[in-house]
Amino acid sequence: MLRKNPTGHYPQVSQSAFIDPTAIICGNVIIEDNVFVGPYAVIRADEVDEAGEIEPIVIRHDSNIQDGVVIHSKAGAAIEIGARSSIAHRSIVHGPCVVGDDVFVGFNSVVFNTRIGNGCVIRHNCVVDSIDLSDNFHIPPMTNVSANFDLSSISKVPPQYSEFSESVVSANNVLVEGYKKIANEL
Repeated sequence: MLRKNPTGHYPQVSQSAFIDPTAIICGNVIIEDNVFVGPYAVIRADEVDEAGEIEPIVIRHDSNIQDGVVIHSKAGAAIEIGARSSIAHRSIVHGPCVVGDDVFVGFNSVVFNTRIGNGCVIRHNCVVDSIDLSDNFHIPPMTNVSANFDLSSISKVPPQYSEFSESVVSANNVLVEGYKKIANEL
């Protein structure tokens, strides 16, 4: 469901994107080409800053926002999800936040007040809070990474996880095409 927020912003969604009918896209949200937004996802840009403004939530091309994901921002801060990135089932991305290109955020993970570099893989049940990750970091399952965390203890992304991330993007691109074909049946 696309709906405007109390300030009158209405989502801008590419014709080539697929938004599941159970998803809620509200306010100053920009969704680019070939994006998949799964069932029960909520992407909500509706809180204003002190000046009454709202920065957009931008989902770049070929990305996927899977089932039950919540993307929201405090006080009108911007959120950007890069191209070909996957935000997996039931994850939360809370702004301010920038997720780079070719990033995988695993199931049930929480990302808040951070910048995640290109090619990072954040596995399931992780928390990344108030710390910036440079390109190609691999955050192991169930790891909490915050401002005082020693990033030198974390390895770069192993090839098998990069391949997995690419396969998830590819699978969701196929879903976009398939669901667009049957959209009138949903």
